Amino acid sequence: MIAAEQGTNTDKNHLSLQKGNDAKVDDVMRAMPHALGPEKSILSSMLQNPHEHISTAIEEKLSKQHFYLPAHGIVFEVLLEFFEKGQEVELVSLVQKLIDKGLLESVGGPAALTELYSYAPNAGHFSSHLNFVKDKFTLRSIINSCNEAIAHAFESPEDVPQLLDSVETAVLAIRENSEVNRAVTINSAVREVMEYFAALCNKEVKSQGYMTGYEELDRMCSGLKPGEMFIIAARPSMGKTSFMMNIVEHICIDQQKPAMVFSCEMSTFQIVQRLVFSRARYKLSDIGRGLMPQKKDLINIKRASDEIANSKLFIDDTPGITINDLRAKARRKKRDEDIQLIAVDYLQLLRSLSKQAVNSREREIAEISAGLKALAKELGIPIIVLAQLNRGPESRTGGTPRMSDLRESGSIEQDADLIGLLYRSAYYAEDEEKRQEEEGKAELLLAKNRNGETGPVPLTFIAPLMRFESGAPAQEPAG
Repeated sequence: MIAAEQGTNTDKNHLSLQKGNDAKVDDVMRAMPHALGPEKSILSSMLQNPHEHISTAIEEKLSKQHFYLPAHGIVFEVLLEFFEKGQEVELVSLVQKLIDKGLLESVGGPAALTELYSYAPNAGHFSSHLNFVKDKFTLRSIINSCNEAIAHAFESPEDVPQLLDSVETAVLAIRENSEVNRAVTINSAVREVMEYFAALCNKEVKSQGYMTGYEELDRMCSGLKPGEMFIIAARPSMGKTSFMMNIVEHICIDQQKPAMVFSCEMSTFQIVQRLVFSRARYKLSDIGRGLMPQKKDLINIKRASDEIANSKLFIDDTPGITINDLRAKARRKKRDEDIQLIAVDYLQLLRSLSKQAVNSREREIAEISAGLKALAKELGIPIIVLAQLNRGPESRTGGTPRMSDLRESGSIEQDADLIGLLYRSAYYAEDEEKRQEEEGKAELLLAKNRNGETGPVPLTFIAPLMRFESGAPAQEPAG
């Protein structure tokens, strides 16, 4: 009896397992998402009114890959070829072109084309049918990307962070490819150009990018533009973090644009502390000297802290963050908060875990630099990146930096759209008298500007506030 029961249970288990396996097989054998009717309707409308509908398909970034049925993709490609060459699109010519290409039988012969021509008597549904086809293609793309990710994951790759980054990039690329950049009318484009011209004539603050708050720098580069990478390089103790945060403050708080700062060197507490008291123009060192803040100081500190607290400034102080992790976090912040600026402090403290970068520091820096530039283009926002200079300035009289002083430069010079070399002459003064004479003087040498002029940007450095301001320090009257 027991043996019989065991046998029965075994049969049931086997049957249950078989059903489970069948279900899995069914899942695997399921057809990919598709919409054959809308595909035929689109092609039929193109044949009947090619000038209107083929041009619309081009604007909508429709391609051969959007069609699930290969025969439909072939027909679309030939129709596109006719349109691009300015040739008349009609059924007889289409049949002949397919014969010449040896593809007529692949699309089902003349009968299939005749049926396709008459399939959509009403072309009024073209847009909705086109959206059906694009949506199904998006679903297929998601499935294919996920399947590829699963296959690579089962292979147990050594470079897991790189795999994660590539998977995320592939998924985000699906969204990017599915979106259409609508062309503006020439009327609105001309109006925008004339408004910009009028603003220039009236000396109004208007730029193609985000203004940094430094007039001469903004004049030379027309602001920080989407997709640009701005390298700010300097020797230690020159104030490059302060300069970067001054720009972030101006864009994020004054212009109210969401921004994200990746700080590999300073903690969030240190950054916010410096930001609050710099914005309030209060010397925190006064407390150490026994000078308590006055009522006006407290008002300024409260105002500054409220402005910063209410801003959309996000700070990540993960030490030694990898370029893949940085890009992943930036993508999520762009998606969730629509950040408009990224600042990185600093490039040489980032890491790349790819196998190629393990044995070559120059290769690692090159990958990080290229990764940051690619991120700026991908997200369509400017990225400010701090970088260290080597000891070259110390070997020259006056300490003036050069672009060749970039440490482990690799591809930094090539990838950057803007390179500014921050420099304070007092740091290299030979004696105390000279140091006092040069105190407060600073300069950003714009050594590279892909879309504008280069040259010096005079600045004033207020050391107790860790703050840079536009223009050279005011000269005290003699006598």
